Amino acid sequence: MASIDSITSSLAAFSIKPTATINHAPTTSPATWKEAIIASEAAPKEFELIKTLVYKPKTAKTATPVPVVVIARDAIETNSGAIGKALSLKELRLAAADLLTDFFALDKDSLSPLALNKLTFPRVQTIVDSSIASSSTVFALHAHSSSSTIFLTGSEILGYLRQLETAETKIQELDFQNIAPSASAAQTSKAPVKEKEDAKIEGAVQIAIGVKKEADFAAWYTNVLIKADMLDYYSVSGCYILKPWSYSIWEEIQSWFNTQIKELGVQNSYFPMFVSSKVLEREKDHIEGFSPEVAWVTRAGQSDLEEPIAIRPTSETAMYPYYAKWIKSHRDLPLKLNQWNSVVRWEFKNPQPFLRTREFLWQEGHTAHLTKAEADTEVRQILDLYRQVYEDLLAVPVIPGVKSEKEKFAGGLYTTTLEGFIPTSGRGIQAATSHCLGQNFSRPEMFNIFVEDPNDPTKQGKTYVWQNSWGLSTRAIGVMVMVHGDNQGLVLPPRVASVQVVVVPCGITAKTSDEQRATINTACDDLAKTLKKAGIRAKADLRDGYTPGYKFNDWEQKGVPIRLEIGPNDLARHQTLTVRRDTGVKNSVSLTDIDTTINALLTTIQHDMFERAKEQYHSKVKEVTKWEDVVPTLDGKGIAVIPWCEVEACEDDIKERSGRSAEPQDERAPSAGAKSLAIPFDQSLWSPIEPGKTKCPACGKDAKRWTMFGRSY
Repeated sequence: MASIDSITSSLAAFSIKPTATINHAPTTSPATWKEAIIASEAAPKEFELIKTLVYKPKTAKTATPVPVVVIARDAIETNSGAIGKALSLKELRLAAADLLTDFFALDKDSLSPLALNKLTFPRVQTIVDSSIASSSTVFALHAHSSSSTIFLTGSEILGYLRQLETAETKIQELDFQNIAPSASAAQTSKAPVKEKEDAKIEGAVQIAIGVKKEADFAAWYTNVLIKADMLDYYSVSGCYILKPWSYSIWEEIQSWFNTQIKELGVQNSYFPMFVSSKVLEREKDHIEGFSPEVAWVTRAGQSDLEEPIAIRPTSETAMYPYYAKWIKSHRDLPLKLNQWNSVVRWEFKNPQPFLRTREFLWQEGHTAHLTKAEADTEVRQILDLYRQVYEDLLAVPVIPGVKSEKEKFAGGLYTTTLEGFIPTSGRGIQAATSHCLGQNFSRPEMFNIFVEDPNDPTKQGKTYVWQNSWGLSTRAIGVMVMVHGDNQGLVLPPRVASVQVVVVPCGITAKTSDEQRATINTACDDLAKTLKKAGIRAKADLRDGYTPGYKFNDWEQKGVPIRLEIGPNDLARHQTLTVRRDTGVKNSVSLTDIDTTINALLTTIQHDMFERAKEQYHSKVKEVTKWEDVVPTLDGKGIAVIPWCEVEACEDDIKERSGRSAEPQDERAPSAGAKSLAIPFDQSLWSPIEPGKTKCPACGKDAKRWTMFGRSY
């Protein structure tokens, strides 16, 4: 792979000198690429991304298709149908990875106009956005790598491509905003550019998030995580560094949950991360759902391993051989173990911090019981603990229910779930799951975990144990950010904030004497100490060289629930100004009994954040009894709750039909089709289902239970 230096040298031969070049962490989407660039001090302050797409047209079987390379500004919609019509080509489809490798020796995340050279240019048809050449913007291009970026002007990009032209092969410029097949489509193609402009926040240098949550949600989300100092990008794509500001939230969850499960008799343990291929493949039905994502160790040093070793995607197959070894009698039951660990699932979809990453932290509980009744009881106990994590700690509302047969945990008997909701995107999100595995893993053909049946008077019979597994991951942090964050950044619920109150000295100017400055700083420090003694996580921001305004924005981005301001007038009046992060409401309060006042305010904030989020969630859950109302409900960023027949073929049909009928989605967005999210436990929230009378709106069969269908992450 060419280095930036070699690329720069090659461009010099064409009299092109890049504006800048930078190296950064590997990126797999425009959002993460942009974030990586912004994080670099060497990057230009203003720039646009260039996207390079390769399409394969449909041709006769005897003809060899000529790939179509489309070079455009990232904000411009590139509609394959419209491009194909403009070029008189049929059914343009994005090229597969092997074609990119064959032609350019690159993957899709490393492509740029620079992939075209004297050898490759004559073999493709090159289409260029006509607005690039006339733009005064500096453009960011991948430098043959997803971890390197080079900056060129539009005229330099066109100049480079022009010098590759021959008498037979020319570039073709298209105005992407005016090639749509209809006026309405043309309007749609222009919309993303305007939306990108509308997404920008005035005064973004001060506010720092830079884009509006409601206008560019994906960019807003990654900006919030970076600006709040929650994570950093890592050198391995799809993996992230959890910085103290986010890891402390996980510690709060861990501390609370540990206490609760130990009350239920659960003990913490640790099993190795490596699983032999023989053990992993023992339960084929179970591992089938994970197999595309399993990462394998095949080499140690210079030697190939005799047997590949998997890095755990989950731990059933690693733990259960030892359950069979340890459980010899019904007196050994119940066996309740939990792990706090990481797992690896090598996702090939666009990674999203916390929501979809290749390695993530979680806890996974695995228990064995004598009877189904005992297992059933624990499944619901754990699910309710998860509900408390979300609702009581994170102030995020969830709806508990059971998954459909299609969506349940592979190899399990049934799966219970908490379904969250992201109002801004209108998508559901699985928050946590608690599975009853039944006796599927304890049978002889599996792990053979059995005991003598204590209810058999002959003592000749044996019974296979009933098992559960349950897990909660750092995805919870991402859900919390998406639900509560605003255009100023993160908004933290008080119960999980590592700093609940920040005290900021104010009213200090160039004319303030050193003595006055020291007095105000001491008062702030003393106030923070007073609050700490009362069990409040408080901090005085006494940093020199930063204005109060800078400090306000800094802590607002980080989501600290309460800011206290103290200036000369406040000291004179023995008071402080409280500012709520969630609402921005300000109020002057006496320093007398300040610990009681602040504790009460923190409780109020926690309560109010949950109630607002709950009202927003429930307002988007719509009872739907006619098929023609399903897609409009989804397009309105809602969840359709329908009386459903619970037939798997109908579930597949709902997903296919709703996806086909939906409004056009961004090519990087999740599927537009609706899937079953949960069958809620509380069916009383909707009209009673009348046996034989209430019909499924999708297929017309008898409905069994109200079921939530929606787009999801």
